[in-house]
Amino acid sequence: MNRIHRSHGRREEPVQSVTTAAAGRSHDLRSRQTRYLWMMGIRLACLPLAVVTSGWLRWFFIAGAVVLPYIAVVVANAASRPAPGTIQSVAPPAPAELPAGTQNPLVNDQKPDV
Repeated sequence: MNRIHRSHGRREEPVQSVTTAAAGRSHDLRSRQTRYLWMMGIRLACLPLAVVTSGWLRWFFIAGAVVLPYIAVVVANAASRPAPGTIQSVAPPAPAELPAGTQNPLVNDQKPDV
């Protein structure tokens, strides 16, 4: 897993991951909270819709308002299994080359004739 190293004033460059560890618990917790909030939002929408509709649609919304909290809690408490990580290599940067210089007339410590 290539990660981008971010620090103040530096350029972004990929950094080699030295582990195959999965994402952290905070990421898992945030995704479970998001799923729970979405399901509770749907339940919240079911409550007024059960009041304003009639017939089989009313019973559908009542069932949704009653069953969704149970489903949301079960889904939120089900921790996701950690996915196995993978090691991805980062290509090394090209070696820096010195610029071509001019030929030095003094070769092998020869002293000029004065």
